[in-house]
Amino acid sequence: MLRRKTVISAALMLALVGCGAEQSDEQAVNSSGTSLVSGIDVAELDTSVRPGDNFFRYVNGKWIDRHEIPADKSSYGTFQILRDEAQANVRKIIESAANGDVAPGSDEQRVGGLYLAYLDKATRNERGVAPLMPEFAAIDAIEDTAQLTRYFAAAGRRGYESPIGLFQMPDPKNPAVYTMALYQSGLGLPDRDYYLKDDEAAQKIRAEYVAHIAAMFELAAMPEAAAQAADILALETGLARENMRKEDLRDWSANYNKITADGLPELMAQVDWSGFWAETGFEAPPPYVVALTVDYLKALDQQLVETELSRWQVYLKWMVLNGAATRLSDAIDAQNFAFYGSVLSGTEAQEEPWKRAVNLVNGTLGEIVGKVYVREHFPPAAKARMVELVDNLKAAYRQSIESLDWMSEETKVQALDKLSKFRAKIGYPDEWRDYSGIEIAADDLFGNMARITEFDHQRYLARHNGPVDRDEWGMTPQTVNAYYRSTLNEIVFPAAILQPPFFNMAADDAVNYGGIGAVIGHEIGHGFDDSGSQFDGDGVLRNWWTDQDRAEFETRTSELVAQYNGFQPFDDLHVNGEYTLGENIGDLGGISIALLAYELSLEGKPAPVIDDLTGMQRVFLGFAQVWRGQYREQALRRLIATNPHSPSEYRANGPVRNVDAFYKAFDVQPTDGLYLAPEQRVKIW
Repeated sequence: MLRRKTVISAALMLALVGCGAEQSDEQAVNSSGTSLVSGIDVAELDTSVRPGDNFFRYVNGKWIDRHEIPADKSSYGTFQILRDEAQANVRKIIESAANGDVAPGSDEQRVGGLYLAYLDKATRNERGVAPLMPEFAAIDAIEDTAQLTRYFAAAGRRGYESPIGLFQMPDPKNPAVYTMALYQSGLGLPDRDYYLKDDEAAQKIRAEYVAHIAAMFELAAMPEAAAQAADILALETGLARENMRKEDLRDWSANYNKITADGLPELMAQVDWSGFWAETGFEAPPPYVVALTVDYLKALDQQLVETELSRWQVYLKWMVLNGAATRLSDAIDAQNFAFYGSVLSGTEAQEEPWKRAVNLVNGTLGEIVGKVYVREHFPPAAKARMVELVDNLKAAYRQSIESLDWMSEETKVQALDKLSKFRAKIGYPDEWRDYSGIEIAADDLFGNMARITEFDHQRYLARHNGPVDRDEWGMTPQTVNAYYRSTLNEIVFPAAILQPPFFNMAADDAVNYGGIGAVIGHEIGHGFDDSGSQFDGDGVLRNWWTDQDRAEFETRTSELVAQYNGFQPFDDLHVNGEYTLGENIGDLGGISIALLAYELSLEGKPAPVIDDLTGMQRVFLGFAQVWRGQYREQALRRLIATNPHSPSEYRANGPVRNVDAFYKAFDVQPTDGLYLAPEQRVKIW
């Protein structure tokens, strides 16, 4: 499939009474005279912990001590709670369609039919791996390297992994049009480090992975399962060895390599490019592609020569079986969960079938459900208030940029131009995706997924080299998340995140600035992080910095890297400050600019004191409470190894220790654990 790889960054997430200088009435009222709540559950504050020692524990410790992670989750907290609520609401919508009298070929029939097909375990168990037999036959028919590389394209079109990844994106150098990108792909473990690290934990996971492959092959009645599993690990290790480090993949300027169709044989001589594009579905090769992992692709070309064809065939069958596991029999699905859910993430039990069915519908036909979801769960007043908050955060960013003492006027002009061109999408799309033409049967899950995959593929083909659809959303309205997209310079906030504790229509402004305000600030901040700052206001990948300003920016961000490297949840593992830098910049900018926006919103008036908490305290508390959560050990280790976000505790503690107002609001002293001397506090935006 021509995957549209969207870089989606989500970021969100007292009191020592009387520590701040603000004084006012004991309660706040809105314009209609209605009393506003603080939005802070003061009973949850763990006053046995000093805010300056561990702000995350001060705000969330009682809740964490009182709650266990549910058996079907690898982590649990604010996000998971809201996602559970959204999931339950979506279930009602989907089951209404599944159980109702709906017209054949209607959107309601598609949603209900896909849901029922997932739950039809009897049919899935009866068919077993039979749906994979045509794909296995196609792999067995490969006779040479040219056919092998053509199959890579065919596999991608049908939604299976291969060593050559292909996706569609706005061209970073010309973001008004779509282009194709080539990248590294084809690993069964989450990251190259899982193959290359030699510590005991990594060795154990690799042994479990080999055992898992063998078990899956046995369930699929494939011969020599144990030997083939070991060989697959060896082949994937060869791929992993050539994979670019995830830290290096963040550098778009270094990784952008535009290659014409005629130049592709110089990159990979073993690939039958004409056949590759034909299998992808292009009538003629694209005029150019963007190769994002050149060294990997060159190394893969050599590996194609050195690796026996039979080994590639076994590996490709594993990619197919692995990719289709969740839509096959109960036994295969359970074995897939046993490794990816339990071994890698520590989850004790699978979600109930209805939850998995809802997730599938959301992930494939989600905008059909989204239409109903926003009508039932997203009031117009919430969207209007969000528009106001976004405008206020942008105004605060403008003031902050104008007052920066480390940036030249020349670069400020460019930064302010970019800020002025940010586009905010709030709640739901203005135009909904048209799913007409997809045939969905209530007794054919595998076929449904194949038809949906091809439908999406045809949509990508039809728009290639054409104008970018700036109205398209990368998330459904029922998603609890948010994101920034560099090439479109847009920030996106789905409806499902716009509820407490992120966004509380009944609360005083302070908690909302700390919650959704910091989220808005975070997403805007991605436009100015180490990666997003390589793009200008029109989404063009170009350097708009003076050399001196860029050097100063990198000096400041390197200090943030060092701070986060110091966070160590386990004796043998610390946060990867380099890989999480973009999200950490976003978190720091988010709370810093949210505080400024809140101050500006007061228009010189004193902030109200509510629940014996000052306005500034409530902003910080609102920020920390959205990061409430905990992880299973395996899940936390996996997050640090593969996720560009820091663990939730450090997303609360890491930013606030760099903000001067935090020290004043909570009387933070040099003896406190989070204390940083003024000259050590990082200020970027």
